[in-house]
Amino acid sequence: MKISVTGLGKAGLPLAAVIADSGIDVIGIDLDKQKCQMINKGYNPIKEEPGLSELIKKHGGKKLKATSNPENAKKCNVHIVIVPLFIDENKKPDFSLLKKAFENIGKLAKKNDLVVLETTVPVRTTETFVKDLLEKHSGLRAGIDFYLAYSPERIMTGYSISRFKDFPKLVGGINKISTEKIFAVYKKFAKPVKVSNSRTAELAKIAEGVYRDVNIALANELFKVSEKYDINFWEMKEAAKHQYCNILEPGNVGGHCIPVYPWFLINELKVPLIKTARILNEDITEYYAKKIEKIRGKRIGIVGLSYREGVKEKAYSMSIDLIKLLKKKSYDVYGLDPLYTKQEIEKEFGVKYLDNFSKMDVIILMNKEFKYKNRLKKIKGKVVDVKNVLG
Repeated sequence: MKISVTGLGKAGLPLAAVIADSGIDVIGIDLDKQKCQMINKGYNPIKEEPGLSELIKKHGGKKLKATSNPENAKKCNVHIVIVPLFIDENKKPDFSLLKKAFENIGKLAKKNDLVVLETTVPVRTTETFVKDLLEKHSGLRAGIDFYLAYSPERIMTGYSISRFKDFPKLVGGINKISTEKIFAVYKKFAKPVKVSNSRTAELAKIAEGVYRDVNIALANELFKVSEKYDINFWEMKEAAKHQYCNILEPGNVGGHCIPVYPWFLINELKVPLIKTARILNEDITEYYAKKIEKIRGKRIGIVGLSYREGVKEKAYSMSIDLIKLLKKKSYDVYGLDPLYTKQEIEKEFGVKYLDNFSKMDVIILMNKEFKYKNRLKKIKGKVVDVKNVLG
């Protein structure tokens, strides 16, 4: 057995490394040639992922070989795709990366090959979009000549390696034989669980993100209610907690996942609760801005620019939305994040580098950056903590 993994990002590279560590030869495919060179030399390009550096050092260039040329995966008989699916400004999914990946695999696919999609996608994508592309470019029949399934990634940056050992891995094929064959492969490196078909697995993954989004929106609303009645939200949250009620923390919703998945359903169906929750969470920066307006001064320092602490990724970061809003309101905005250099902060986020907390009129904590905890303790009356939230 030889497995190809297309997409060596924050989800794909840990997957490829875990497969290699199970003793299976892996060809990793990524457009980034420099990243491929690093991996083949045993260096980990995703430093913030615990345990990954050890696996890359052990298997990079050996059991795990990275390449930017898809044709190097010709001898593979299992193909896994885990490339990003973004949404555009109209909240519609952009399938261009997936299209290219499956066109390449279709040209390489042989009889009896197994193909798996792991990217989170709209329901029915595997049995329509993916199946059609593969059949068109291979000349083979899905579910008969080759086997096709969906197995959503269920990892979280910072915990990816451990999740392959601890978390169930859903597997749903376009037909029963596809499910069985791909389930047998995943048993070699994960804890797979069969579901009826690919669309069940697709919706299950979307539902996980929607669940979080809706419940964070509820927490945000309850926080605002608590504030209106002069109630300590955190005391109320703890008082309300029992086996049937566990209110989530209010705050920001960012990253590749939760801000994106609900739109797969909103675009196609009438789902008013899901849509309302998404809009509420997108508009939370307006609430932050109103809090800031109550404090005199125009110099605003934002601590935490990535969408989540410990992850160098600005995709759908609420900090970016807040920066745009504050600039529109003529605030002088500064930024700081331990994951980014001064040059990156100024260029990628379009703010001045925050090097002196005491000069700020307001400091906003957008995520839990413990590195600055002691410095922030010394600044009294200026800190607005929107992660813990808005103290």
